Amino acid sequence: MDALEKMISRIRAERQETILKMPGKISQGSECPECHGTGWVYWRDAEGIEYGCRCECGLVERQIMERKLSFANIPEAFADMELNTFCLDVYRKEDSRKTIRQACAAVKYYLDNLEDMKAAGMGLYLYSDTKGSGKTRMAASIANELIRRYRMQVRFSGSMRIVQEIKATWDDRDRKESDLLDALATVEVLVIDDFGTEIPKDWIGERFYAIINGRYQDKLPTIFTSNSSLEDLRYDERIVNRMKERTYQIPFPEESIRDVIAAENRKNLISGIQKMRR
Repeated sequence: MDALEKMISRIRAERQETILKMPGKISQGSECPECHGTGWVYWRDAEGIEYGCRCECGLVERQIMERKLSFANIPEAFADMELNTFCLDVYRKEDSRKTIRQACAAVKYYLDNLEDMKAAGMGLYLYSDTKGSGKTRMAASIANELIRRYRMQVRFSGSMRIVQEIKATWDDRDRKESDLLDALATVEVLVIDDFGTEIPKDWIGERFYAIINGRYQDKLPTIFTSNSSLEDLRYDERIVNRMKERTYQIPFPEESIRDVIAAENRKNLISGIQKMRR
């Protein structure tokens, strides 16, 4: 350890000791007495040279996390989804519970071996013919895990939204289609929800090919959800073959959990009304 590292280590230790002596932890809405709300602490050595480091109050880390979550653009309905709260009890059929347990095991394996997956550019393809089977919930949970635990840059978008954003650039002088395609092709992890629901016109296929092929060449993981198996996708072999090679295909139950959730909502509503009448 050189002299500078020793100095930084000593200052951090002294600052941590000061924080520990405080009557309570610094709340997120309070100003840190060390960095005064900047997230950085500065000092000078004996020769007057200034140094700086992130404050241990964690403000910079929180700001980075907030920016990553904002950039990810995960739908508000799924913004708080987590893998450890993904509920299996909402599936009523035994076959469905078996399938979802296998899906969860596959996702766990993927995340436990994430460094190898990233090196190989491997993603996931979550599919079932049934709408509302939990694919989007799982994809959002994975996205949140990648951001919060692994500090990765993730972008979440529905396939139809990508098509709409591409078309929007055609009449916008301030936005270029090429910039949008490049952003989607180069983000660290891309999640495309409901892939295959769009009508596969030639121009749409060419744009998705540009995105998927760019990610394929750079070995960047892509996570898809779809109501079709890869074999049933209405895209040409250039796209499908690249997806086959660079994703683990994970089947989801052929059962909608929305009916179960709706029934539970009705049950809670009736219970609440009954309590009001007592």
